Amino acid sequence: MRHAKAEPGGESDSLRELSQQGWDDSVEAGRWLAGSGTTPDGALVSSARRTRSTWLALAEGGSFGVEPTYSDGLYSASPETALDLVRETDDGVSVLVVVGHNPTMAYLAQLLDDGGGDEGASREMATGFPTGALAVFEVTGSWSDLDLASARLVAFHAGRG
Repeated sequence: MRHAKAEPGGESDSLRELSQQGWDDSVEAGRWLAGSGTTPDGALVSSARRTRSTWLALAEGGSFGVEPTYSDGLYSASPETALDLVRETDDGVSVLVVVGHNPTMAYLAQLLDDGGGDEGASREMATGFPTGALAVFEVTGSWSDLDLASARLVAFHAGRG
């Protein structure tokens, strides 16, 4: 997931807060995720304020009781580094939400997509990865084995942006 719409400024980039629209879109995305039957039991979230707030609103909307792992490394990660961070996930986690920044999240989603998933979701994701966008992938095997083109896109959700 890409963080939701944030305020244009703050004390620093990492301290920018979500706008009210961003909060509302994240709550709605949580409802959408829960409504689709997807309940995370793990969360990897960039340590930036707007990503932390996106996670809190997403968790509120979906009634997810997951304690997130906040990552300084995810804040400035390249897609490859973000993939390495996901690979560190404990195999006891079956559904992981990753909340980060663009362009990393969009590129990571494209890199993971094996091309064999939901065609409508693929078309929608191909048109862009706006703030608050959420791509849902199905992955088999261990997190440590996750590789390029090894996940099936099953759904895509974009808020109002």
